Amino acid sequence: MDRLLVVDDDTELCSLVTRYLEAEGFQVDSVNHGEEGIKRGLSGDYSLVVLDVMLPGVNGFDVLRRIRAESPIPVIMLSARAEDVERIVGLEIGADDYLGKPFNPHELVARIRAVSRRSRPNRELEPENARHPLLKVGDIELDKNAWKVMRDGQPVVLTTLEFNLLEMLLRSAGQVLPREELVQTLLEREFDPFDRSIDMHVSNLRKKLGRHVNGVERIKSVRGVGYVYPNPGP
Repeated sequence: MDRLLVVDDDTELCSLVTRYLEAEGFQVDSVNHGEEGIKRGLSGDYSLVVLDVMLPGVNGFDVLRRIRAESPIPVIMLSARAEDVERIVGLEIGADDYLGKPFNPHELVARIRAVSRRSRPNRELEPENARHPLLKVGDIELDKNAWKVMRDGQPVVLTTLEFNLLEMLLRSAGQVLPREELVQTLLEREFDPFDRSIDMHVSNLRKKLGRHVNGVERIKSVRGVGYVYPNPGP
């Protein structure tokens, strides 16, 4: 059974969410302060964190920064504010997904299950050409069995979604992957051209991988279509 941590200062909402998620088969703990959220989130006792932006003391963004500095645990952020800037900031810091308040509890469950599936890929369901655990394109090496990425022999720390995104790009190196395909495969939801979440994840991955030694971007945008990881030249 998945054990989830909900970090939100709204005790009534925590109670409602906990009851709903427990009815869906999850084990749920909740805390109402940022510092406690950091401590619990880094404890290793949970498979996923649902984190509110507005918290007393240490806000949700700072909680996420502290967690991301030490752990790739999946995090879904919640916010009652509608501004796109908050969504962008959360995704830039390393949130796996973002959900606005008020939200449909069915949508929260769907997001949790989608993020959880990404963190524990079922190799039996993968296509045959995706079952080779070691990928190497240029100076990037991805080992799916060890769940690690190396750039020129140095480790690169990625979130689960970034890891899966890189794997998709490397397996299709030289081919353009449409944004719609990336959204449906990685985020497991219908494509919305106004939702820039996948673009933020690509941006984060670019920053972590850095450019090639000749200054060329590793992941190229194809305007109006999607992204491509070019095959390295000779």
